[in-house]
Amino acid sequence: QVQLVESGGRLVQAGDSLRLTCVASGRGFSTYAMGWFRQAPGLEKEFVTTIDSSGRNAYYEDSIKGRFTISRDNGKNTVYLQINSLKPEDTAVYYCAAAKLVRWSPGDYDYWGQGTQVTVSS
Repeated sequence: QVQLVESGGRLVQAGDSLRLTCVASGRGFSTYAMGWFRQAPGLEKEFVTTIDSSGRNAYYEDSIKGRFTISRDNGKNTVYLQINSLKPEDTAVYYCAAAKLVRWSPGDYDYWGQGTQVTVSS
């Protein structure tokens, strides 16, 4: 069982940077692939990025490549999402999630955090 808690979301201006943090508790964090998803109002939850259990391999949704960076610190049971050059269309609730293997679909993830709101003003 893994519990996930996200933080770091807030109201920012377009062009700003933000780092989201997801802290895990429970057993086996270092054995899970971790993902970040986001959900804007009225839209479905969408894949943003994922990283394997070792932290050596990361994958990104095409539209955010170059602006988003996922990383993890297994010693701290934490995964990060660095977002640069924020745009109003990045406004969403951002969720972290854990899965046994690298996956792209929300339905393949076993554990979810409660989400953190990112709002980007123009």
